[in-house]
Amino acid sequence: MTIKVTPHLVQLAYEAALKSFWRKESLRKFLRQAHVAEAHLATWSPDESKRNFLDRTFAALQRSDKGKAVIGKMAFFLAEQTTFPDLRNWEDSAEKIQDASKAVTELKTLIARQSEEIRSEREREAAKAKAREEREAVQRERASLAELMQRLNELAPQMGTAPGGYAFQDWFYDLLNFTEIEHRRPYSTGGRQIDGSLTVDGTTYLIELKFTANQVGSPDIDIFRSKVESKADNTMGLFVSMAGYSSVAVKEASGKKTTLLLLDASHIYLVLTGGMPCIDVVRRVRRHASQTGESLLPVASFGG
Repeated sequence: MTIKVTPHLVQLAYEAALKSFWRKESLRKFLRQAHVAEAHLATWSPDESKRNFLDRTFAALQRSDKGKAVIGKMAFFLAEQTTFPDLRNWEDSAEKIQDASKAVTELKTLIARQSEEIRSEREREAAKAKAREEREAVQRERASLAELMQRLNELAPQMGTAPGGYAFQDWFYDLLNFTEIEHRRPYSTGGRQIDGSLTVDGTTYLIELKFTANQVGSPDIDIFRSKVESKADNTMGLFVSMAGYSSVAVKEASGKKTTLLLLDASHIYLVLTGGMPCIDVVRRVRRHASQTGESLLPVASFGG
């Protein structure tokens, strides 16, 4: 337990020590247990009263941090008392024990109040630290998203070119790395090139990336669907076309038990502007597809 050695606590500890021990040897034993130095205890002459010795002891202890720590230990030990063996068998034992109990109760009450204040202060400091960490995390995220956005904007002149397509592919997986979504980079299987995959909520999505100048048409949808449907039952497809999709392509991708989700530039920029985490964008479109059979949910309709 942490104890603040304030003047008030020193006074209460002094009173509790004075009233809890009637015999000098009992008080000396207690002070020794509280780590008062033997050299100091040796200065207690037979003709010096308990009160005078405690006056000297507490005055000396308050001169250093080490001494204040000893006072704190003494206060803790004194506050733990529930009986007072040294005050028994005196003619006025009842009065002595009553005085000692009162002194110990006052000390215990102060220590309890201090503990509550310290706990509250720690909680406030912990809350401040957490808020500071969250602000710093948001700032780091914004800086990283801004960098990713700048890189994507710089790729715009290459849209529709083979080098631009490969650069966009690398950029997209840097985005997934940043968002910490479980994924796999491009690979080939059964003679077919797959642009990669990601996993959200236990569902694996094959990825098809298009960085073309024109909208994706139904032939691209048909080819991608055949790749997806040749895999396990829990596999779906995530098509990302920065130029969007023709109405025919959207209709072709949608339908009862559709296996495809369609994302366009508006979904990507929603992530880059901090409007919604990438994983939540996938979840939102997936929920819409499950409820309606429509593979595309425009960002403008996310609130609906």
